[in-house]
Amino acid sequence: MASIGIEQVTKVYDDGFEAVADVSIEVADGEFMVLVGPSGCGKTTLLRMVAGLEHATDGTVAIGDTIVNDVDPRDRDIAMVFQNYALYPNMTVAENIGFALRLRRLPREEIGERVAAAARVLSLGDYLDRKPSQLSGGQRQRVAMGRAIVREPKAFLMDEPLSNLDAKLRVQMRAEVARVQRRLGVATLYVTHDQVEAMTMGDRVTVMRAGRVQQCATPQELYDRPANMFVAGFIGSPAMNLYRAAIAPGAESVQIGSQSIALPEHLRLRCPQLLALSEKEVVVGLRPEHLPIAADPVGPALEGEVTLIEALGSELLVHFTFDARRVLPEDVAGELDELGDRGEGIARVAPRSPVAVGDRARFAVDPESLHFFDPTSGRALERP
Repeated sequence: MASIGIEQVTKVYDDGFEAVADVSIEVADGEFMVLVGPSGCGKTTLLRMVAGLEHATDGTVAIGDTIVNDVDPRDRDIAMVFQNYALYPNMTVAENIGFALRLRRLPREEIGERVAAAARVLSLGDYLDRKPSQLSGGQRQRVAMGRAIVREPKAFLMDEPLSNLDAKLRVQMRAEVARVQRRLGVATLYVTHDQVEAMTMGDRVTVMRAGRVQQCATPQELYDRPANMFVAGFIGSPAMNLYRAAIAPGAESVQIGSQSIALPEHLRLRCPQLLALSEKEVVVGLRPEHLPIAADPVGPALEGEVTLIEALGSELLVHFTFDARRVLPEDVAGELDELGDRGEGIARVAPRSPVAVGDRARFAVDPESLHFFDPTSGRALERP
């Protein structure tokens, strides 16, 4: 077993496009690290550089204590699992799993033992004599994982291995992949564009955008303390509501559109940056789950017109509008005026809440749950 070290890695293609820019990540031995971000953010390119399928323009990639920049992919002692299973259709499950071992000319008895052990881990014991065409999508993906497991590599690389599965099977396989990885204790670098997948599977999650790391932290820290507006808007489903706002003199309140939210003294004392921003603009973020229907008619709240209700059984997603300037996570100063004064928002509330389309509803706001961002850089202001 070994760690994966990525230090100041950059990838620039011949046409000048910079796909990855100065990325540094350390995946500890046994850790499950997830790379997440929108399409084209560089996460797969970074994975391919670790695998040796792409050459890094600058920086170093290490497996354990060995720098592998100039080492052939087959000699890096890593195993990859792709989104397309790439199984040999004419071979049985057992033959597919043991194929790499046969290429290494290992004794037949050892191959059989390793294949059987991998099949037990992945619950494939009853399918070893079947061909891939006789398997479901989830079973085929487990075979692909088995082929990686039997090699007993120093590290696993997984490139969106669940993206071809249907929604229900993807949820089942998320738990399966995480369980197998923890049982094997092998450093794993896992690529996905699905932030729910990233949050439920990763020991740590690295959020990427435009080839750069935005934040690397535990799932809970990404949720509680996003480093910038992009992470705040990317992590969480539905996404965080972001609005242009103004801090009142003495940071006694924050003005969102025509509505004011009082900021208690203890919050101002614990977040001195708010005082420094008195009478200045900020971006304020509120997560949908922190906007319940207000029971107190005079407490801090946002009031808006309900435009749509999504009933999910266990909860309601209530869409509303009010007179605020909405911000998108990728926005920077100078691009916000285009959104006008229509402040759209989403609140996640309890099922059977007394609310209907067309209502004027009040959504309670706990000042402690507010997130504040610099409108120019997008960086989060320090939260207590």
